[in-house]
Amino acid sequence: MGGANQSSVSEFLLLWLSRQPEEQQLLFMLFLSMYLATVLGNLLIILAITIDSRLHSPMYFFLSNLSFVDLCFSSNTVPKMLVNHILGIQTISFPGCLTQLYFFVVFTDMDNFLLAVMAYDRFVAVCHPLHYTTKMTHQLCVLLVAGSWSIANLNGLLHTLLMARLSFCADNRIPHFFCDLSPLLKLSCSDTHLNEMMVLIEGGLIMMIPLFCILVSYICITSAVLRVPSTKGKWKAFSTCGSHLAVVSLFYGTIIAVYFSPSSSHSAKSDTAATVMYTVVTPMLNPFIYSLRNKDMKGALRKMIVRKRGSIS
Repeated sequence: MGGANQSSVSEFLLLWLSRQPEEQQLLFMLFLSMYLATVLGNLLIILAITIDSRLHSPMYFFLSNLSFVDLCFSSNTVPKMLVNHILGIQTISFPGCLTQLYFFVVFTDMDNFLLAVMAYDRFVAVCHPLHYTTKMTHQLCVLLVAGSWSIANLNGLLHTLLMARLSFCADNRIPHFFCDLSPLLKLSCSDTHLNEMMVLIEGGLIMMIPLFCILVSYICITSAVLRVPSTKGKWKAFSTCGSHLAVVSLFYGTIIAVYFSPSSSHSAKSDTAATVMYTVVTPMLNPFIYSLRNKDMKGALRKMIVRKRGSIS
């Protein structure tokens, strides 16, 4: 059976987050509210950056890409879960599950890469301010984003193809609200050694190298800021990085809790709760974190809203 190319399972059952009807209704309203806030918040960020010429800089170019990825990230999992609840079904087809897995890997990697690219942008801005415009050119920014998309798509394709070669014989119940790598591997009746090895080695490198770059960037930034003589100058430099650090902490903290903590401390509920944090909560919070801590962004959003009101009246 381990060498079979075909799966005997044509669909999977997504067990959602609770089996209690009262809790399901509450969770449905909660997830619907969070998803609508995610869509609205990230679309506003993208529109504000596109419309306001003052925000046409590398930092906001990367932020608009992060907002787009976060919007897609939530849209890959939450709508299917909400539709299933409305229709009273729990199923997802085998091809649909692989498609969801592919995009989940792609958007997770893109969040990872963009946070690293944004850390490098802050490093250049703080540590080499006089050379910022010559180093962070438009061509370099586009190249960094395009390269990130290319690697993310190749990684997503790799894990999807490796998953497609496995067989699923009997149990098709996924104790999750979407198709993730770990729950699917546990259901397979094939030899999953190659898949697990690729998740550990290749997946680990893709996650840890950007995190290492972020840490190095902020060590250099902290060192440079501490050499600034004025307290006001130090506060200004740290404030420009505060939003990014908050997002980095939230994103990597939950991923490390799921994938890099000891397996003995894991439970289905704790893993699902942590996954909800970086797949649903973090994409929703990112727009608020960046807009509330950024004067230029708040000004652009205010200007856009005033212009919209003026056109309506």
